[in-house]
Amino acid sequence: MKDELDRKIIRELQRNARESTSNIAARLDVARSTVHERIARMEKDGVITGYSVVLSRNPSTENVQVMVFIEIKQQETRKILQRISQYSEVRVCLSINGEFDLFVSVEAPRIEDLDIVIDEIGMMPGVLRTKSFVVFGRRFDRRYKETAQRITEQVLNDTA
Repeated sequence: MKDELDRKIIRELQRNARESTSNIAARLDVARSTVHERIARMEKDGVITGYSVVLSRNPSTENVQVMVFIEIKQQETRKILQRISQYSEVRVCLSINGEFDLFVSVEAPRIEDLDIVIDEIGMMPGVLRTKSFVVFGRRFDRRYKETAQRITEQVLNDTA
């Protein structure tokens, strides 16, 4: 970050990443164009690498989850990964060793939605076979709480 103004802009974005540059500028008593240019520069320089949504609760606790193992033709890996990444229901995609090449975690509110996604993945050119497992329950899942905790700590540290 270049200076204190950058830090203030970051703080405002951490509070509400959807806040308009006009509102941020008014709160910080600077020109809107200044805020816009600073944000653009910080994005370009990699200081700001993305924006996210903080939910009040873990939405996946209400979803049905299926774990899918996928065997693929190695020459089709890039195309398959690109297509799989287009599904909003796909939460995680990992390269693995063994008889399968990819592990995909798929979540949706209804099992019928998952059935469609898994069928579509299985029909992709280059997918040789899939094997799916329905998750009946989570014994524990540290990912959501850890992420929420990191965000909370970051916001608290920046306001102190």
